[in-house]
Amino acid sequence: FTADGIEDCRKACGGHGFLVSSGLVELSNTYLQSCTVEGDNYMLPQQVVKVLLKLVGAMQSGDAALLKDHKGTDMEYLIAPLMALMKQNGGVPNKSMFVFPTTNGNAQDFLDVSTILKAFQHRSACLLLDVAMQLASNMAKSSAQQAWNDCLLGMARASRAHASYILLRDFYNGLKEEEQKSSSSCLGPNEIQVLSQCLTLLGLYWMDQHLEDFLQNQSILPSSIPHLRQAILDVMTKLRPDAVGLCDARDYSDFRLKSALGKFDGDVYPAIMESARRDPLNQKSADGGVGMGYDESLKKLIVGGIGEYKNGLSGTVSRL
Repeated sequence: FTADGIEDCRKACGGHGFLVSSGLVELSNTYLQSCTVEGDNYMLPQQVVKVLLKLVGAMQSGDAALLKDHKGTDMEYLIAPLMALMKQNGGVPNKSMFVFPTTNGNAQDFLDVSTILKAFQHRSACLLLDVAMQLASNMAKSSAQQAWNDCLLGMARASRAHASYILLRDFYNGLKEEEQKSSSSCLGPNEIQVLSQCLTLLGLYWMDQHLEDFLQNQSILPSSIPHLRQAILDVMTKLRPDAVGLCDARDYSDFRLKSALGKFDGDVYPAIMESARRDPLNQKSADGGVGMGYDESLKKLIVGGIGEYKNGLSGTVSRL
């Protein structure tokens, strides 16, 4: 999630984001290794799903002792939706028992955080049960190793769905705890309101990014998609006045940011030019020219149109 966010920020800055002086290049190169530090990005999702499948197995066996071990863990939220899915007779095996309510028939339907969390719960349960069923089906006709390998893409989706719900849930619970502290909280009512809008936007953004998962399990109806996307625009409109404040809230110094674009004084272009002047390639050479090889190669192409390139009998003058 973080690596994708850094890359989105770099693209949003256009060509400036590609400059080393933007700070985003170094930040991206430093952080990207975290996505592959285990050697294979599918290794961690497999480990997550392997633990989640134990919960599915415990529920299928009906062993109350095994099921009790999963209560009080981050997997407990899956028990109720999985149980509802397993009790379905006929119908689609991975069809969610939850459908996003559309009481108002407009964007307001998607602004309740608790309902967003419930949709993410059922998405995670449906994708997990889908993996369990696919794995059982594959093992009946191939080796265990091949059956497991054939489920890797589904495991990646199920693992991401589980992680998404955990992050949203912890964000929601953290804000609730601060709200209950009232006067002893480090956050005031205005800060909690803005962060709640950030939480809503994050949940809706992830729903839109992975809309196929919600449509597959039918927890969101196709007719509700325009309302979902309108809700995203509405929340962004509310957040826009606080965007700069949210970015400055961490109070990172210019020394730590090392970014011409993120300077505290906002004087971006002089900072970019100063960074370019300090680049070794732009330092004057020993004979007074600018940069090594400039006088020998580039100057004649740039100054006075001296460089002539002949094609057959006709001569052409080229200037950069």
